[in-house]
Amino acid sequence: MPNNSLTPQSKQPKFSVAIQTDAYKQLINNTLQDPKRVARFVASISSAVAVNPTLQECDAGTILSGALLGEALNLSPSPQLGQYSLVPYNDTKRGMKVAQFQVGYKGYIQLAIRTGQYRDLDAIEVRQGEYKGRDTSTGKPTFEFFNDDDVRDGLPVVGYLAYFELLNGYKKSVYFSEKKMLAHADRYSKAFNRDIFEKIVEGKIPASEMWKYSSPWYDGFEGMALKTVIRQLISKWGIMSIEMQDAIEKDMGVIGADGKVQFVDNEPPALSAPQTAPAAEALPGASEGDPFAD
Repeated sequence: MPNNSLTPQSKQPKFSVAIQTDAYKQLINNTLQDPKRVARFVASISSAVAVNPTLQECDAGTILSGALLGEALNLSPSPQLGQYSLVPYNDTKRGMKVAQFQVGYKGYIQLAIRTGQYRDLDAIEVRQGEYKGRDTSTGKPTFEFFNDDDVRDGLPVVGYLAYFELLNGYKKSVYFSEKKMLAHADRYSKAFNRDIFEKIVEGKIPASEMWKYSSPWYDGFEGMALKTVIRQLISKWGIMSIEMQDAIEKDMGVIGADGKVQFVDNEPPALSAPQTAPAAEALPGASEGDPFAD
């Protein structure tokens, strides 16, 4: 992403206002150049921000920088497509809320497909009874999937599988059991707490208190789990384009006005709280600390 003259400030106007300023318009036009592409970009990112009250509170520069990175990767911020998202976090060092750029598992699949090197690529959940253990001669996990979707959908998830086959016939897969995935999230995402997650699943935490738990692992565990296995699979064994490498290097980072990436580790997540809520600093959580933790 090209450098620009926009300097992050502790107090900037909201994104809906900032994106209408001459400085932001000039930056977007100079970066994208095509008027149709500019119009589409402004509409899509404005829509994504409008439906997320917490994101509206973030520094406008970090929103725009993250969105321009997503545009450079030709990914969509639409929640329905799940290709990338901007996640709010508190940057206590600068005293502001910032938008963290996160690639979704569908975004990784999209970037991989564009290389033209994959015959097959996917990430799926594994249901109870489908995991058959490890092959005693190769150590690789083996599966037998149910054909009846109605039966399958009624069974609990026991793990997550990502796999690919290249055009040259090379195959590889990564499997995490549900237990291993929970331990992974609990270890590497400071914003996630396994005990709290289990209480949420059991319905022991009322909806009125869910604003306290902002980690994507809480309200989108399956998507984060699928992202974890497919990112590990591709980054370790797959063929990666320059775009893919750029996405992996900047994933979970806050993009600065100069294009540099800051990883907001060990900071409380940005929260939108009711008026009676305690200060955000008192709440648990921080961003992921492992480059492959997602």
